[in-house]
Amino acid sequence: METPLHSDFPLDPLTPNSPRSAYWVGPRHLAGDDGRLYEVVADTLSGLGWTSLTIVRGRQQPDEAPEDRQVLRSTVLHISPDTLRWAQWVLPDEPFHLGNLPIAWQVSARADTGSPLAQWSAYFTPDVPGEVLVDFLVALDAREQPAVPLAGPELVLDAVTAHGWLRDIDQPDAGAMDPTFTSHLSLGEVPPLIQDADPRALVAEADETGLAGWQAWAEPVLGAQCLWAASFSAGVPHDLVAVFAASLSSTAPVLRRVLPESTRDRLLRAPAG
Repeated sequence: METPLHSDFPLDPLTPNSPRSAYWVGPRHLAGDDGRLYEVVADTLSGLGWTSLTIVRGRQQPDEAPEDRQVLRSTVLHISPDTLRWAQWVLPDEPFHLGNLPIAWQVSARADTGSPLAQWSAYFTPDVPGEVLVDFLVALDAREQPAVPLAGPELVLDAVTAHGWLRDIDQPDAGAMDPTFTSHLSLGEVPPLIQDADPRALVAEADETGLAGWQAWAEPVLGAQCLWAASFSAGVPHDLVAVFAASLSSTAPVLRRVLPESTRDRLLRAPAG
């Protein structure tokens, strides 16, 4: 049974010590990450049996007490039991930006344990809905060979059009958007610094078209700051991107206590509990 959602349902005012009210909200692609993107993903990976390692970089002066050490950067690395796939929480680690937003999670996979290099990588900024990233990672964990393609790009577009998204008029075979033209999914040249094992990603000339990978983003106001962005290198299997796309475009409401300022007026909501 679906929860009825109402865009005009008033949000409870918060006092400094009052608990936040919980709401079922939609659409999912505009719901943000509830301020819990690390916790939601890390708990899922722990439940899948992935090992977590904390890497701390800092500076310590001679004769300085350990507790006085200045931590410069810190990241958390989650590794699957077979070590073929891993996810890094890089937000505290001075990440590069995607769509003018800092990268929060970087997910990578390799073909075999004989090479330390990732075959492909995917990048997600804050406010990517945690449910979407979790679905992507669960699908990655279930894959016996995480770097072997199993389907073509059409599978990605089918995943979102099945939920009412519209194909791009100019590029019907490479793009789609939600009915409000706020969130987009596109297959095209990947942004700079997106890591992929294909050597062509490193040798493309400035006047040449680079490798094509999937990009996704939400732009609540045209020309303004994006709510979130995600980038998949050319080597990410299309069936994994399709899982991300299907979850992103899902019409099922999600539970939220924190709503993004840029989309709160666009969200349908109903009180939880």
